[in-house]
Amino acid sequence: MSAQGSVAFDEYGRPFIIIRDQGSKKRLTGSEAHKSHIMAAKTVANVIKSSLGPKGLDKMMVNPDGDITITNDGATILKQMDVEHQIAKLMVQLSQSQDDEIGDGTTGVVVLAGALLEHAEKLLDRGIHPIRISDGYEMAAKVACAHLDTIGETFELDLKNKEPLIQLAMTTLGSKIVNRCHRQMAEIAVDAILSVADLKRKDVDFELIKVEGKVGGKMEDTMLVKGVIVDKDFSHPQMPKVVKDAKIAILTCPFEPPKPKTKHGLEVKSVEDYRKLRQYEMEKFDLMVKQVKDAGSNLVICQWGFDDEANHLLLQKELPAVRWVGGPEIELIAIATGGRIVPRFEELTKEKLGKAGIVKELQFGTTKDRMLVIEECQNSRAVTIFIRGGNKMIVEEGKRSIHDALCVIRNLVRDNRIVFGGGAPEISCSVAVAKAADKISTLEQYAMRSFAESLESIPLALAENSGQSPIYTLAEIKSRQIKENNPRLGIDCLSKGSNDMKDQHVIETLSSKRAQILLAVQLTKMILKIDDVRGGDQGYM
Repeated sequence: MSAQGSVAFDEYGRPFIIIRDQGSKKRLTGSEAHKSHIMAAKTVANVIKSSLGPKGLDKMMVNPDGDITITNDGATILKQMDVEHQIAKLMVQLSQSQDDEIGDGTTGVVVLAGALLEHAEKLLDRGIHPIRISDGYEMAAKVACAHLDTIGETFELDLKNKEPLIQLAMTTLGSKIVNRCHRQMAEIAVDAILSVADLKRKDVDFELIKVEGKVGGKMEDTMLVKGVIVDKDFSHPQMPKVVKDAKIAILTCPFEPPKPKTKHGLEVKSVEDYRKLRQYEMEKFDLMVKQVKDAGSNLVICQWGFDDEANHLLLQKELPAVRWVGGPEIELIAIATGGRIVPRFEELTKEKLGKAGIVKELQFGTTKDRMLVIEECQNSRAVTIFIRGGNKMIVEEGKRSIHDALCVIRNLVRDNRIVFGGGAPEISCSVAVAKAADKISTLEQYAMRSFAESLESIPLALAENSGQSPIYTLAEIKSRQIKENNPRLGIDCLSKGSNDMKDQHVIETLSSKRAQILLAVQLTKMILKIDDVRGGDQGYM
C-alpha cells in the first residue's frame, strides 16, 4: 500500500486513504470531464475541417528538423500534429484507423466525430444521461447504414470499359495536389490495380504494387512500369547499361571468400603466406563467377556488397551485377521475374533464375542519379508506379494521393457498391434518421435528431470550403432531395451548374461511407462514457 499511498483514520475510527503525490495530481469529474473531452475533440476537428473537399485548403507542418510537409490528407495532418491531450490523440487514432481500413475519408470521419460530440454537449447541458445519448447515436447509426444500403448502387467492373473506375479515382484525387494531371494519375492507379487484382477472389495484393518517387522532372512524367524499379545502378560504370532477355541470379550471399562462423584469427607471417591467401581469394571469386555463369545467368542481383576485386572480375567475365539491393526489393524482383532467392552459390541452378525481357539503367537530367528498370517480366502482375515532381514535398504528396486512389479502387474490387459524393449521402441519411426519430417515444429520439444534424456538418463544410453560403446551400439541397426524392443531389463544389452528383461523376465507395459513420459513432460513445479523469499532466487538464 505504501507505494500508492497510506491508510489513515479520522476521529471516529473510519479509515481513509491518502494517495501519494495527491497535491500534484488533478482530477476532473462529471460534466467538467465531458466538457474537457468534447472541447479537445472539437478543436482537432476544426483544425482539419477546412481541408475537406476538392476546394479544401492545405496545411503546412514543419517538424523539429525543419522538414516541411504540405498536404490536405487528414491522416497525415493529424499524424504530424504535436498533440498532448489524450482525447485529441484518440481523434488522431480514429483518422489513422480509417486510413488503415479504407485508405480514404480520413478528414470526413474526424469532422463527423467532432460534430457528434458538439451536439452531444448540448444534450448533456439539457440533462440527458451520456448512456442514453450513446444508445441514441447507436440506433441512428443503424438507421443511417441501412439507408446507405438502399441508396447505394451496384458498380459493374468491366475490364474493357475502365472509364467508370477512372471517374471514381478522379473523385478521390480531386482534393489532392496532383489535380493538375488529374486524369493521368487516375488512369495510372486504375491500371495498377487491374494489373494485380484477382477478380475471382475479389482481392488485391498491395505487395505487388510498389510506389517509387524521384525528385526532378514534372508531375506529368509520372508513369506506370509493368515491372520493378530499383533505386540502384550497375556496380561498375563500364558494365552495359541495357541487358536484353535477362536471366537473373537473385543472391542473398556476398561475393567474398567464406569465413568461419566462430571468432577466428589469421596470422600472415611471410610474403608466401600472403600470396597463398590472395591466390585462395582469387580462386574463390573465380569459382563463384563460374557457378553463376554455368547456371546460365547474364545478370546478378545481390543483397550484399562485394569489393572492388570481385567487381573488376565480374566486369572481365562480362557479368553485369547490382549490389546492396534491399530485402523487400529482392522479394519483389523474385515475384516479378519468377526467380528464386538463392542463399548459397552451390544451390544456384538454371530453374532458379528469374527472367525479364529487358533490364536497363535510367539516367536523370544532369545529375548522376541512376535507377534500374526491370521490364517485360515473367509475372506481369508486379507493377511499379514511378512518381516525378519538382521537389521532395510534391513527390511525397503524390505518393499519398496515389495511395488513396489505389485504396479506393481496391475497396471497389472487394465490394462493388457505390454512393454518390458531394455530401449527398450524408444529407439523405440525415433526412432518414430524422424521420426514424419521429417514430421513437423515448429519450433516444433527441440523440437521433442530434445525429441527423451532425451528419449535415460534412455538406456544410464542403459548401463553406467552396466559397458558398453554407446554410443557404444546405437548406436548398435538402429541400430538393425531399421534394424530388433524389438522394444523388449534393453540393456543387466545382461550380459545374448541376447538383446531381451522378451527372458530375462524383463517386465514393459505400464501404468508405459506412466505415466513417461506424468509426465516428464508436469513438463518440467511448468518449461520452468517460466521466472521471485523474492525472498529474497539467497539459491534459
